[in-house]
Amino acid sequence: MEHTLKIAMAQIAPVWLNKLETLKKVENSIVEASKEKCELIVFGEGLVPGYPFWLALTGGAQWDKKVNKELHAHYVRNAIQIELGELDAICELAKTHSIAIYLGIIERAQNRGGHSIYASLVYINEKGEIKSVHRKLQPTYDERLTWAPGDGNGLQVHSLKQFTVGGLNCWENWMPLPRTALYGLGENLHIAVWPGSDHNTKDITRFIARESRSFVVSVSSLMYKSNFPENTPHLEQIIQNAPETLANGGSCIAGPDGEWIVEPILHKEGLIIQTIDFNRVLEERQNFDPVGHYSRPDVTKLIVNRERQSTVDYNS
Repeated sequence: MEHTLKIAMAQIAPVWLNKLETLKKVENSIVEASKEKCELIVFGEGLVPGYPFWLALTGGAQWDKKVNKELHAHYVRNAIQIELGELDAICELAKTHSIAIYLGIIERAQNRGGHSIYASLVYINEKGEIKSVHRKLQPTYDERLTWAPGDGNGLQVHSLKQFTVGGLNCWENWMPLPRTALYGLGENLHIAVWPGSDHNTKDITRFIARESRSFVVSVSSLMYKSNFPENTPHLEQIIQNAPETLANGGSCIAGPDGEWIVEPILHKEGLIIQTIDFNRVLEERQNFDPVGHYSRPDVTKLIVNRERQSTVDYNS
């Protein structure tokens, strides 16, 4: 049935700032989803190795503070280096189980020198091929103290059965022009990934669905005070200021009419599985299509630069 797609939302907590152990949890989730015959699995923003919660808990904006420097260094060491094959095992699982994957990672980008990090959303197709790596265009608020801003290279969509799938990270979903860039490529299944919490997902998920007349899948992680590993640098200071719940989940799905298919689910770790039907997209595009019959490109038009940015170009 090419017009249906079975999706798994992996609402899980990372093994915080430990990429190897978090990757094991990702791998287990993929295997579990394959047993349920899922065709796409989605993980939250920056799940591997986790969200930089310490910035709000340790005075992250203080200049030249040793605590922040040491935590940042620990974070960079646990960021993913795609060029070194650190996602190869994930790709192999995708191929073995014929399942597509959207995975939120913290990327240590070699083409930018290998020291700055990016919140990146990686799409791996059902053949185990990495087809796009979208680096978050604009880190939000205190995220800018540890994540670098990305570029438009990852504003891409992918065919998955009859669907055309694309994705954005967290508050990028509030940016109308990146959304439009994906709409213009034919997106009808939008993936929105978050570090966690229904206060992020409960409004924008339905809004994007209604605006785009697409399915919108929002996937969040979980994070509790008890999830901070004992070997975390400066753990005592982090714990002292941390609330019991830092991310409560809120993963959900809205249909092309903007109504809930799966309402935000809180405090539940594991897979949330749902099958969607592409015919619903065609039904709702009858009266509104934001880049088709209900657009005026002769009046307003978007220009997108999808060049991968690098500080140095080498001729040889």
